[in-house]
Amino acid sequence: QVQLVESGGGLVQAGGSLRLSCAASGRTLSTYGMGWFRQAPGKEREFVAAITWSGGSTSYADSVKGRFTISRDNAKNMMYLQMNSLKPEDTAVYYCAAGLARGIVVVAAPYAYWGQGTQVTVSS
Repeated sequence: QVQLVESGGGLVQAGGSLRLSCAASGRTLSTYGMGWFRQAPGKEREFVAAITWSGGSTSYADSVKGRFTISRDNAKNMMYLQMNSLKPEDTAVYYCAAGLARGIVVVAAPYAYWGQGTQVTVSS
């Protein structure tokens, strides 16, 4: 019903910034709550940030709060993750996700749609 494609990952030095984008196709994102997750090798997929369908509410993992900003533009079927002050610990594959929950969802299971992931590598 919806396809998600992440972009914007890459290699940056610690302290640098990246903006990840998630482009949706198939249908508008206006009715979906969305989130960003990340997964490092050998680790569980972890919550990064989430945003309600309206963009009125956001939530962040403690590890990224104050450094990352999630946003969405439903008219463009896009979601973004602005990542500032990047740390080596942020290195992971980042995934965007969409689900039908109206509120904030901070675990992976309820999200029905996932992108392919984009690699973010932060060097020290």
